[in-house]
Amino acid sequence: MALAAKNKKYASRPTGMTFATLAGKSGYTLGVKTDAGIVDVAKAAALFRMRAPLTIDEVLAGADCAPLRKLVEKTLTDRRGRAAIASEARAKFGPAIPHPPKIICVGLNYRGHAAETGNQIPTAPMLFSKFNNALAGHRSKVKLPVKVDHTFDYEVELVVVIGRKAVNVPEDKALQYVFGYATGNDLSARALQKVTSQIMLGKIPDGFAPVGPYVVTADQIPDPQTLRVTTHVNGELRQNNNTNDMIFTCAQIVSYCSRYMTLMPGDIIYTGTPQGVILGRPVEQRVWLKAGDRVVTEVEKLGALEVTLA
Repeated sequence: MALAAKNKKYASRPTGMTFATLAGKSGYTLGVKTDAGIVDVAKAAALFRMRAPLTIDEVLAGADCAPLRKLVEKTLTDRRGRAAIASEARAKFGPAIPHPPKIICVGLNYRGHAAETGNQIPTAPMLFSKFNNALAGHRSKVKLPVKVDHTFDYEVELVVVIGRKAVNVPEDKALQYVFGYATGNDLSARALQKVTSQIMLGKIPDGFAPVGPYVVTADQIPDPQTLRVTTHVNGELRQNNNTNDMIFTCAQIVSYCSRYMTLMPGDIIYTGTPQGVILGRPVEQRVWLKAGDRVVTEVEKLGALEVTLA
């Protein structure tokens, strides 16, 4: 389902909420994380015969979230609501943003990562794209395209979710256009990435853009440049840094992108990865990802995103 074209008033944006996209038999539905578990909004709405936005797409398009808050409160306080609450361990997740109009990625955006790969510090954000075929959710199985590559790598990334139409916005106001933040993993096929000077081919295989488990509204992350970012592979810590090592901040990236393209609600921006990727190791020490590996990327306050490779 495409996002609504109308640019609703920004004041309708929800605050203090953490959203998930749940995968069910009838498709993707909205989840709201609470201390008691994840409220399945579709189940709760049917149970209590109450109306509320049923997908993250509707929320991003500007749906009134006051009924959603009432529904979540009813679910948590009414004993019948237990049937509409799932634990994080049992919930089935889809991509946190399942239908983004655009997936924008920033390359070489951490000083340590630029150094480990032997690249100079960029003078402007290096942009490339992924597409919706690459989206994957928390606890997904991602099939590696072993017929065309075998040099597979991880990249933990802070993901920015745009909340309002943005055209040529100044840097000092750019974060006002952010709906929220999520954890991402910019999975990469390094040999494909080097086939030409354009790296996109190594970034767009199916499932190579996991995002989630949650989208945390921006008011809960007052400074996105102070967040710890980590990657574990089969339990081993591989990346461990902080978003304060970014070359271009989230505000700078949003402002820069908005100069050259119209950003729309639901657009997502992968903001780059810190040092610690496999590509950054000496050639003789590179042990690429393989089928069976469990990769967990985590951004502080946003949740741990797990995928298993197949």
